[in-house]
Amino acid sequence: MASMRAVVKRVAAASPDDVSGVEALFDAGLDLASVVAVLGKTEGNGCVNDFTRGFATRCFEDLFARRGAGDVAIVMSGGTEGALSPHWTVFAREASDEEPTRALAVGIARTADLAPEDLGRRGQVEMVAEGVAKAMADAGVETADDVHFVQVKCPLLTAARVEEASRRGVTTATGDTLKSMGLSRGASALGVAVALGEVAADEIGDADVCRNYGLFSGRASASAGVELGGHEIVVLGMGEGWSGPLAIDHAVMGDAIDVASVREARERMGEGILVAALAKAEADPTGRMRGRRHVMLDDSDISSTRHARAFVGGALAGYFGETEIYVSGGAEHQGPPGGGPVAIILDRSQP
Repeated sequence: MASMRAVVKRVAAASPDDVSGVEALFDAGLDLASVVAVLGKTEGNGCVNDFTRGFATRCFEDLFARRGAGDVAIVMSGGTEGALSPHWTVFAREASDEEPTRALAVGIARTADLAPEDLGRRGQVEMVAEGVAKAMADAGVETADDVHFVQVKCPLLTAARVEEASRRGVTTATGDTLKSMGLSRGASALGVAVALGEVAADEIGDADVCRNYGLFSGRASASAGVELGGHEIVVLGMGEGWSGPLAIDHAVMGDAIDVASVREARERMGEGILVAALAKAEADPTGRMRGRRHVMLDDSDISSTRHARAFVGGALAGYFGETEIYVSGGAEHQGPPGGGPVAIILDRSQP
């Protein structure tokens, strides 16, 4: 019986426009037509004006157009604070003659552009939930329990988008462009939660987004950017119709130093070498961590998302012994408050 086989390659990036390592993969034999997604960490500030994300996206679009690639989901997350290393993670899938053995499955979906007035509201939740369902179908993953990580690249509000909505006589959830990033991430995460059955759709109203943190997904990762109007969605899970050595599992960190949960997930997976680690990070909204005060939310010079990326990146790098870790800041409704999901992809063919 034929199967699908996932391929995951992690490539260092010397700069936001450095796609040479990925192009080298194609020259070395990776089938361009098999590539379905690229997740990237760029060295910008990760805030509204982080144009390294759009710059990198454009460079990949140019590369794929030049080489004749098909539809590829491009998700760029800005911010490599601390010692996190800028890098790209390329996801491909190819047909295989191997018997299905239950292995890493990859699926993608893309939504229409989101109306500015729906950002951070139930309309965005519903749009993302539908997109996740499509990405699961694309991956051939039939049950939510087999999904271990859902990466969503979502839009944010700019002054121009807020003004455009105003001209049509509608209001946006906020006029603060930076705050809109959190609202977009939060609504996207709740969309994942609905799609995976973690939260019932009728439990969520507009007022719950970025307020009712008792509602969350343990498998959602959302990153907001100015470079798109809709959502890029990548579902990673374990598929029955897939083969190959790659496997994925996940942990949910209870707080930013909960490496013990990550260790448990890693040990549960057994033998194998690390291929990729994908994580969410945020400053605990209570201003405290395990009873101790933190000042990440009080720093007027540096966004708390930047502090959190550096903090969690350091904790995970110390555990994995690796700095090429995809740590995305801002974990609204992505894990419990102050914590966040962590996905681990292993190559089980290597001890």
